[in-house]
This record gives sequence, C-alpha cells and structure tokens, in this order.
Amino acid sequence: MAETRRRLRSSTVVLGGMGVLAAALSACGSDPDRRCVDRDSYDYLNGYKVVADKNCKSGGSSYGKGRKAIGKAGDADWYYDADVSNGWADDGTFSRSEAVDRDGFGCSGGSSGG
Repeated sequence: MAETRRRLRSSTVVLGGMGVLAAALSACGSDPDRRCVDRDSYDYLNGYKVVADKNCKSGGSSYGKGRKAIGKAGDADWYYDADVSNGWADDGTFSRSEAVDRDGFGCSGGSSGG
C-alpha cells in the first residue's frame, strides 16, 4: 500500500513538471498580447486609443506594414505588450519581434549582455 502511494506521488510530480515545461515551451511559440490601436490618437497621459480588431490586418505587422485607414485622419496597427486601461493602451511597442524579445523567456534567440 505504501509503495502505491509513493508511485502516485512521484508520477504526480513528473506530470506536474511536464506541464510546467510544456507551458514554458508553448509561450515561446505564441504571439505576444496585442491590441489594435489608432496610431493617430496618441495622448501623452493615456497612450493610444484601442479600436476594433477588424481595423487591423489579421497577421502580425511591424511599423509601416499592414496599416489600414479607420477614419479621415486615423490609421490602425497592432500594438504589442501594452498596459490597457479604459480603452487606452500604453507602454507597448508596434514591433512584434521587440515584444517577443521583452517576454523574458529568451524565446526569440536574442542574447543579453552584462
């Protein structure tokens, strides 16, 4: 009976460890958090106004690519890893590759110097 408990515990530890490893590896392949914003709506205190995703092209884009007009003077683009509050996004980046580098997992193959 004690042997059965021991096996159960060790298999639980192995399965739990594999789950953590799988989560870490899948984070490397996933896209960073993104919001569709109006690039012309920047406000110093709030950041960029978040607009409907349909205004941005579905694929990830970097600055200057995939922008689509949303109004007379506005254009939309994906804004990555931003702090979002009350319909405004701030402290992010328009560069998908830069957002992946900032994730902290080192998934993009970049290195940091000391």
